[in-house]
Amino acid sequence: MIKYRKKIKRGLLFLVMVFLSFVVNIPNISMIGTALKPFGGYMSDKSLFPSNPDFSMLRKVLFGTTFGRYLANSVFIALVVVVFCVVFASCAGYALSRCRGKVFTGYTVFLLMLQMFPLVLVLIPLFWIFKTLGLVDNQLSVIICYISINLPFATWMLKGFFDDISIDIEEAAFIDGLGPAQSFLKIVLPLSLPGIATVAIFTFNNCWNEYMLASVFLRSNELQTMTIGLQMFQVQNNADWSTMMAASTIALIPSLIFLLFMQKYMVQGLTAGAVKG
Repeated sequence: MIKYRKKIKRGLLFLVMVFLSFVVNIPNISMIGTALKPFGGYMSDKSLFPSNPDFSMLRKVLFGTTFGRYLANSVFIALVVVVFCVVFASCAGYALSRCRGKVFTGYTVFLLMLQMFPLVLVLIPLFWIFKTLGLVDNQLSVIICYISINLPFATWMLKGFFDDISIDIEEAAFIDGLGPAQSFLKIVLPLSLPGIATVAIFTFNNCWNEYMLASVFLRSNELQTMTIGLQMFQVQNNADWSTMMAASTIALIPSLIFLLFMQKYMVQGLTAGAVKG
C-alpha cells in the first residue's frame, strides 16, 4: 500500500513537472511554431504549432540572407572565449582553492565584487583604448571584453568545485609518484568536469546573448554577431515577424547543441573515479 502511494505521488509530481515545463516553454513553442509557418502565416493561422510545418522561412533566413555569417561569427567568438576562460579559470581557481591566507581570501571576494561593477561605466574608456590600439571593428576587441567579463566569475565558480575535491585524493596521487601538475591534470580536472561544463555553458550563453559590446565595437557587416543580425529583420515601426521568428529559432540551435554536448561531460565528471577504501 505504501509503495502504491509512493508511485501515485511520483506520477502526480511528474505530471506537474511536465505541465510546468510546457507553460514555461510556451514562448519558445510559439516562436518555433511561427517559424514553421509560411510568410505571413501567423496572421491567418492562430494555432500554437502548425499542423503542416513549412520550412521555407528557415531556408530563406539561413541561405537567402547574411544571417548565416552572423551566426558563424557568434559561434567563433563564443568558442574562443569559452576555451580561454576554462583554461585560465581552472588554473586560477585551483590555485585559490589550495592556497590559504587572507590575501587569497580577499582576492576571491574581489573577483565576486567585479561582477557587481556595471560595464556601461567603462564603455567609453574601453572604446578610446581600442580605438588607439586599432581594435575597433575587430573581433579581438569583443573577445578581450568577453574574457574580462566572464573570467572572474568562472574562476570563483571553479574554486568552489575544487574546494569540494578532497585533498586526500591528491595526497594519494603524490604517494603513487605523480607530481603537482600531473595530479592536477589526471586527478583533479576529471573530477571537476561538472564544474568545467557548468562554466563553459555559462560563458557560452553570456557571449551568445551579448548585444551591447558587439554593437559598439563591431561596425562591419562581415564581423557582426547574431544578436546584431536579428535587427536586419526589423524595419522602422514594424517587424517581419515570420522571418524574425525563423532567425530566432536558428539562433537557438547552436546554444542547444553546445548545452547537450557539455551535458555529457557533466555526467562523466559525476561518475569519475574516487578514493578506494
